Amino acid sequence: MSRTIAGFLFLIAWSCCLVQLLKAQSTPNIIIIMADDQGWGDLSLHGNVNLSTPNIDSLAVNGVQFDRFFVDPVCSPTRAALLTGRYAVRGGVYSTSAGGERLDLDEKTLPEYFESAGYATGAFGKWHNGMQPPYHPNSRGFDEFYGFCSGHWGSYFSPMLEHNGQIIQGDGYLPDDLTNRAIDFIAQHQDKPFLVYLPFPTPHAPMQVPDDWWEKVKDRPLLNRHRNPEREDTTFTRAALAMVEDIDWNVGRLIAHLRKLHLEENTIILYLTDNGPNSWRWNGDMKGRKAKTDEGGVRSPLLIQWKGQLPVGKTIQPIASVHDLLPTLADLAGIPFDPPKPLDGKSLKSLLLEKNTHWPERLIINQWGDRISVRSQHFRLSHDGQLFDMNADPGQRKDVSHAHPEIHKTLIKAQEKFRKEVLSELNPNQKRAFAVGHPDHVFTQLPARDAIATGTIERSNRWPNCSYYTNWTNTNDSIYWDVEVLKPGLYQATLYYTCAEENTGAAFRLSANGTAIDFQISDAHNPPLEGARYDRTPRDVSYVKDWKPLKVGNLQLKRGQQRLALSAKDIPGAQGFDFRLLQLDRIETYKSP
Repeated sequence: MSRTIAGFLFLIAWSCCLVQLLKAQSTPNIIIIMADDQGWGDLSLHGNVNLSTPNIDSLAVNGVQFDRFFVDPVCSPTRAALLTGRYAVRGGVYSTSAGGERLDLDEKTLPEYFESAGYATGAFGKWHNGMQPPYHPNSRGFDEFYGFCSGHWGSYFSPMLEHNGQIIQGDGYLPDDLTNRAIDFIAQHQDKPFLVYLPFPTPHAPMQVPDDWWEKVKDRPLLNRHRNPEREDTTFTRAALAMVEDIDWNVGRLIAHLRKLHLEENTIILYLTDNGPNSWRWNGDMKGRKAKTDEGGVRSPLLIQWKGQLPVGKTIQPIASVHDLLPTLADLAGIPFDPPKPLDGKSLKSLLLEKNTHWPERLIINQWGDRISVRSQHFRLSHDGQLFDMNADPGQRKDVSHAHPEIHKTLIKAQEKFRKEVLSELNPNQKRAFAVGHPDHVFTQLPARDAIATGTIERSNRWPNCSYYTNWTNTNDSIYWDVEVLKPGLYQATLYYTCAEENTGAAFRLSANGTAIDFQISDAHNPPLEGARYDRTPRDVSYVKDWKPLKVGNLQLKRGQQRLALSAKDIPGAQGFDFRLLQLDRIETYKSP
C-alpha cells in the first residue's frame, strides 16, 4: 500500500473518530419510549420466562434500572406527570376521555423546555393529553406529531391517524409504523440535538398483533402465571406477550439506527410503561393491576442507557417516580430549567451518576379517583388504610399497621395532606369547552368521543375514545359540542361518516351561534366493521370503519363560547349516517368582521 493511500485512509478514520467525538461531547439526544398497559412483569429482564425482550433488556445491561419506579394507575395521568414533573391532578387531568384528559394550559411541558433549548422535538404514538389546539401536541412543544390523541385506538393495522393535525392513513402495523416515523425523524435531525417521544399504543386493547408474532406465542407454555391463576385469561396473556415482543423488536431497530448514525453514544434512552398490566397475568407476585393503586398497578420498569456516561448494569434501589423524569432529563442535558410552578419530582442525576451516597427518605403518592396510596422506601399504605411491609411482604398480603403504629400514622397524615392540598386543586365539575380555531393552528378535530348525543343516537361502545355514533333515527335528535371559538372566521367543515345505500338522501344541518350550513348525505359508503381479523381475544373497545370524508360547506364562526350542533332535517330511510369525526379548517384568506 502506498504512503499516499495509507495517509488517505488514516485521514478518513481520523475524521470519523473526530465526528463521533464531537457528537459525544455535544448536547445529548433524548429518546423516551413508553409502552401502554405493559406491566412491570412483561419483560424477560424481570424474570418472566414466558417471553423474550432482549433489546429492551439491553438498556438495563448497558445502563441502569430502577428497582422500584412508580407511575400512575392509568394512562393520561402518567403522561401528564411525565410532561410536567407534577401530579396530574394539579394540571387538571382527572379522567381518560371526555375532556378530563386535557392538561391545563398554564403547565409548562417537557418538550417546551427542550424546544426552547434548541432541540428538534417529535412525538410518535398515543398522546392522550388533549386533542384540540392548544391542547394538541403541536401546541405543547412538539414540532412533529404522528399518531392519535385519544386514549386508545380501534385498529392497529393501517388505521386512520393524524400527522400534525391532518387526517391520514397509517402504514402497516401501528407500532412498526410509529418506529419508522421516529427513525426518519432522527435521520432528518441527526446534526442537531433531538427529543423523541415514542409512546407505543400497545399492548393496550384491542389485542391485535400480526400473524408472525402471534404464531410464536399462541402455543407457548406459560410457566409464569398470575398469583391467582384462575383469574388469568391465558389467551389474553399470550396476545399481550406477542405485542410486547413486537415492541422489543422495534426498540432493537431504533438502537440499530442510532448505531448506524454513530449517535448511540450521545443519546439518552429511557424505557417505561404508563401503568400496571391490563389483565391478570404474571407480575412478580404483586397485588393489583391497571387502575389499581396497589404496587402491581403502579410499578413500572425504568431503564436508562447513556453509554459512556451512566454506570453499566447498575440497579438503583431508592424509590423514584415518573414525576422525576422531567427534572432529571433537564439536569442531565444541562438545558435552562426554571419551572414556573413547584415540581413534585426531583432530579435523579446524582443517583444515576453515583455522585451522592446520601439520598433522603421520601414519600410517593399514587392516586386514581378517590383512591390514594402512599409509598415510602419500606412501606406502602393502601387506599383503605392498610399498611404493608414491602420488603418482607411485597405481595401485600399482611396488614402490619398495628405493629408499626407511628409509621402508619405518618403515612395516613401524608395521605390526608395530599387529599386536602393536592386533590383539592382539581375541580372535575368545572366545564371546560372544547377549543375551536386556535390562532396558531388552522385545524380543529371534534371527534364523536367529545360529543354529546340526544335521543336514540347511540355510542358504538361504552369506552368513548375510538367510538362513533350510530342509530340516528329521529329528526328531533342531535349531536353537539360545547365549544369556545378562539379565532372567528370562516371554517371549512369536513364530516367523516358511513351510510348505507338505503339511508342516503338524509338532510342535516351544522349550526353554531346563529349561523348554519345545510347538507345532504347523497353518496353511500357502507364498509364493514374492522378489527376482528387480527383480534386475538374478544374486544371490549369499539370496532372501527373505513370512514369517508365529506366536505359539507363553510361555516362562519363567531368568537366565544357556544354550542356547535349537528341536527337532522329529514331522515327518509331507517336511520341517518354513522358519525366519527368533524374537522374544521380555518380559511385563512377570509377576513372576519
